Amino acid sequence: MTQRVPAKPTHPVPPAAEPLAAPSLKRRMACWLYEGMLLFGVVFIAGYLFGTLSQTRHALDNRPGLQAFLFLILGIYFTWFWHRGQTLAMKTWHVKVVSAQGLPLSQTRALLRYLLSWMWFLPPLLLTIPLGLTPGSMGLLSFVWVLIWALLSRFHPERQFWHDAWAGTRLVSSK
Repeated sequence: MTQRVPAKPTHPVPPAAEPLAAPSLKRRMACWLYEGMLLFGVVFIAGYLFGTLSQTRHALDNRPGLQAFLFLILGIYFTWFWHRGQTLAMKTWHVKVVSAQGLPLSQTRALLRYLLSWMWFLPPLLLTIPLGLTPGSMGLLSFVWVLIWALLSRFHPERQFWHDAWAGTRLVSSK
């Protein structure tokens, strides 16, 4: 009796699923900076729209209303794009946001991530009120806090930002 050798499959067998590793901190921060530059246009258009609709004649008039409007616009922007997986900056730097299980984000989870991502700025903003900091001091404090917050990701077991861990999301490479 002759033994038959099984034929090789005609289509390649997919490799085993790789763990969802975080992109390097350098790449995530480059994406973060690029996102900030792109947001300049979003904030400019939203500010112009708010000023036109509210008939605001001076930049400091109706400031709390403008801040609330921009918070809402940025929330819509990020929730929409993160629900789809990537913003333009994330596409450029090949970074994608997914759930902790590697699935696309629901809009609720994307909104939660947006709210928790304010950890990049909220601590220094809250300190300016009791300390009465000058704009230059506030800028320096914000810069130092952003560095600290970014470096704290080194202490996360999977090198994720802590607001991502709390939101049940993660940044992964999209290549």
